[in-house]
Amino acid sequence: MSDEKERLEKLSKRVDEILTVLNKISEDVEGLSKSIKLALGVNVGRSSTLTPIIKSSDKGKTINEIRIAFPKELEKLLEFKEKTDYIIIKPRQFLGSENFAKIASIARELGGEYISAGRDSHFRVAKS
Repeated sequence: MSDEKERLEKLSKRVDEILTVLNKISEDVEGLSKSIKLALGVNVGRSSTLTPIIKSSDKGKTINEIRIAFPKELEKLLEFKEKTDYIIIKPRQFLGSENFAKIASIARELGGEYISAGRDSHFRVAKS
């Protein structure tokens, strides 16, 4: 009975590990979906329908559109500031190479760029 209990405990731990990985994959896929929908110009709510975003010709990207393009676990690492022509995305803490790469990729998809300026380094996405 002891051997069976040990096997079940190991199996339980392995299932928990798999769930953790699946949750991470789910968050990544959700982030990709948001980025794709934003690039297509559709609302990125939790619904499965694609609702076009109504944009006037003189209105560019909003800070909320930029913010929701990032998965929640990355969004909480970032500070978003609206300037006249740009949305500034600044890390709240050290990102590490993996998070930095993910954020840089999303910023590029949004037409943005990375500005290296020491402690004032940030990502900049044009509103238009």
